[in-house]
Amino acid sequence: MKVGVIAGGTSSEREVSLKSGQAVFRALKELGYNVVFIDAGVNLCEKIKMEKIDIAFLVLHGGWGENGSVQGMLEVMGIPYTGSGVLSSAMAMDKEVTKKIFIYHGIPVPPFKIFYKGESFEPDFLPCVVKPAEEGSSIGVNIVENETEFEYAVNEAFKYGERIIIEKYIEGKEIHIGVLGDRVLGGVEVRPKKGFYSYEAKYTKGLTEYILPPEIDSVLYEKLKELGLKAHRALNCSGATRVDMIVDSQGNPYVLEVNTIPGMTETSLLPKIASLAGYDFKGLVKEILELSLKR
Repeated sequence: MKVGVIAGGTSSEREVSLKSGQAVFRALKELGYNVVFIDAGVNLCEKIKMEKIDIAFLVLHGGWGENGSVQGMLEVMGIPYTGSGVLSSAMAMDKEVTKKIFIYHGIPVPPFKIFYKGESFEPDFLPCVVKPAEEGSSIGVNIVENETEFEYAVNEAFKYGERIIIEKYIEGKEIHIGVLGDRVLGGVEVRPKKGFYSYEAKYTKGLTEYILPPEIDSVLYEKLKELGLKAHRALNCSGATRVDMIVDSQGNPYVLEVNTIPGMTETSLLPKIASLAGYDFKGLVKEILELSLKR
């Protein structure tokens, strides 16, 4: 069996994807798999045909690598792949769709509004979070304290698409729950040393403190695990996902999003969470691959 690790792509998360992809590639090679690394570009279909892979291990972040497009192409080509399917990937990548599905399933989300480019609007709540509707890794995201900062944040978010989300800022603990297959691996609490859990804080060593497991009440922790699995199932996800949440000072949890292709770099959260369930990095990679083969 020949495994193709597909990473890179053309999104704003390309560099992170390449780092994740190289880590997965090395792990599979050390495990003895027949593996090839494929840098996803506009000629991805030709590269896959040339390499004659039997299964794709997807480590693409953002853009058409995570929104179901590559997944759809692989299905047409008859090549199995890791992670969630076409529809689940598309729904999870679109924050507006995700929030509406969560509301239907009774999963709590922060109050929010959707705006399109060209509309005139003012913030309904301050402080608030302004973010693109279809980006990951906190790209284009800003926390706004006042109306002066609001205009800048809106312009930044619109650089990444025609729709933005303005969401009430919930102050509290940021908890991430890892799901593998149909079971919860555990959770991690992230404490950025400055500001919020931004792109810089996510991918720069030393800028974030990771608490494993989270320093929260055990009853609340179990509730967050249940909520993480419920969010995973609401979007009909497969393989490994990471569910991002915030818990306010009263202990009320809010689900922010589900990542269908979580980062696999040395600072990434899913490998840290998986360690709570007894997985080292290579063991996690192997389990993700084997889950896709079973499916």
